[in-house]
Amino acid sequence: MTTATVNENGAFGLKGRRALVTGSTGGLGLALAQALSRAGCDVMLSGLEASAKVQPQIDSIRLESDSIVAYRQADLSSIDGVNALVDATAKQLSGVDILVNNAVVRHFGPIADLSPENWEHGLAVNLSAAFYSTRRVLPAMRQNGFGRIFNMVSVYGLRGTPDRVGYVTAKAALIGLTRAVALENLDYDITCHALCPGSVLTPGTEERVEAMVAEGLDRAAAERRFLEGKQPSGRFVSTSSVADLLVFLCGPVAQDMTGSLLPVEGGWLAS
Repeated sequence: MTTATVNENGAFGLKGRRALVTGSTGGLGLALAQALSRAGCDVMLSGLEASAKVQPQIDSIRLESDSIVAYRQADLSSIDGVNALVDATAKQLSGVDILVNNAVVRHFGPIADLSPENWEHGLAVNLSAAFYSTRRVLPAMRQNGFGRIFNMVSVYGLRGTPDRVGYVTAKAALIGLTRAVALENLDYDITCHALCPGSVLTPGTEERVEAMVAEGLDRAAAERRFLEGKQPSGRFVSTSSVADLLVFLCGPVAQDMTGSLLPVEGGWLAS
């Protein structure tokens, strides 16, 4: 019987692992990249921004660890963009052990009004990019005998909501992709999970909460109003709650977990 040991970074054996986190220049994606770096991983960030605009985020992560932190500007709406990002990561970090499919776009509107262009764009970034990136990293993961793949699904992969037909459809499809990848890699130390966060405080939601505060509500009351009918906890999900779970699932203590749907949503799905 083996016992997992905690290394000097406080993580379970992640020193020297190589991680690619798509859509990681801010918000939850950046928090995931920060947590992996603190755990000892070399990390590739990606996004649509020019490199100069992302330098402050890179510098901030580097202050917390001695791992390699790199960035690649990438448009993941095409297979060529996905392949270029994966290839650049493999070259710069000498491989990819951990893949986090977090890049996302949101096009709002009911099915009758959603344009074909927005439908196709949403599927390309929210679903096909995860398929293409996973397909690209799997051969090397199998050869190396290790891989951790995460699809960021959100609670909307598990329940419907009006005016987000493209987003909900893509997130639900990611659950099927997660299960298929998990089952196809049982003979390797490769796992695949769907993480399902609830409402996380983003710049967009912050603006709406601040507008309520400006109307006279205190901060806690404004957050509760925003989350009413969603998260019974009445507070936003902490990015560290999701990031720490992901780091845990990367370690050997979780090697017998795969194909899981893991909600982090303050009781939203229980209500």
